[in-house]
Amino acid sequence: MKKISSKLNGYKGHADIEQEMSQVVWNSHSKDSFNRNWNDFLLNFGLADNKWLSDLYEDRHIWVPIYLDHHFWAGMRSTQRSESMHSFFNKYITRNSSLIQFIKQYDNCLRSREQAERESDAVDFHTVIPCATKSSIEAQFQDAYTHQKFREVQAQFRGKANCITRLTNSALGYSVYEVGEQVSSSIFNKFVVTYDSVVAEVKCQYLLFESRGILCRHALSILSFEQVSQVSPRYILERWSKKVKRRHTHMKSSHDEPLMEPRSKRFDQLVFRSQNICEFASESKELTTILHRAYDNVMAEMEFLKAKKKGTSSLSHEDANLESVNELQSPPRIRTRGRPKNMLGSKLDKQIANATKKKKTKVLSEVKVMFFKFVAIEFIFLVNSLANM
Repeated sequence: MKKISSKLNGYKGHADIEQEMSQVVWNSHSKDSFNRNWNDFLLNFGLADNKWLSDLYEDRHIWVPIYLDHHFWAGMRSTQRSESMHSFFNKYITRNSSLIQFIKQYDNCLRSREQAERESDAVDFHTVIPCATKSSIEAQFQDAYTHQKFREVQAQFRGKANCITRLTNSALGYSVYEVGEQVSSSIFNKFVVTYDSVVAEVKCQYLLFESRGILCRHALSILSFEQVSQVSPRYILERWSKKVKRRHTHMKSSHDEPLMEPRSKRFDQLVFRSQNICEFASESKELTTILHRAYDNVMAEMEFLKAKKKGTSSLSHEDANLESVNELQSPPRIRTRGRPKNMLGSKLDKQIANATKKKKTKVLSEVKVMFFKFVAIEFIFLVNSLANM
């Protein structure tokens, strides 16, 4: 799509051609509608003989969104990975940077990335984005997803306002709906949505969940029509949960916080020992079964211990046993800076101390003078003796 301007720049009204082509590519909601809209587009602008467009159409199954929606892409584009990495590293290096500069800046890049991730996690856990509707399903996604992903889900809830639902067929808990979405003042797009109340499964022709992992506004309209209060866990993907535990946090880094180092060491030790056990257990099915059983027992014991410690640490003041509390004591005294007040003394004591100090200083000065005189006399005597020799 980026090459449209350069490939069609020689045609009159190329701006209109580019706009119409984008509409055909992005707003075709079925393969049949894309084929029909594409042919109309070529006829309207007289582009039926354009070889570049003909080649694009032949390869439509690898670039047109409607042909890719049955694959899960998590909202990524084919060039998104490289583009995001380029924009990230451009903050620290340029195309003229040397290899030495890249090595020095690479650690800063990682530190910045980890810091941004920690800040994002803190925001997700300690702040809340208000729901746009009164839907309990939206509140379910609000509690589970990160802020970034919840905003995408929230956009679909807002889009429900433009959808009109009509039941076309229903039998044995399986219902077929037609959802009309108003995209402009005179244009309505229609989508077929099915709902199976037995297994709590909803499917839409739009295939947004299948391609991006988000329930579309048409499916949400049907769930609202069916008065569903909670969606099945299959529609809440763990990859976008704010409670997910990232495996890479156990990896050691040169810029890890000191408090994380003991945990990383323990993790390394466990990985080393478990690897040996797994290699030994994988030799036979019986050994593997024994290891699975041991893992289950150990996991249950650790979860019990963790829950027990958590309950002990969260014990409230009301539940505490006040009889075991010792008699209240005064807080420990902390020595203040400077000389204690009881050592300051009276005015007379200060005068005596000052006089004694001056006397000692005077005596020391006299001793120093006498010492230097003695050294000078000895030096003169030594010089005269050497001269007489």
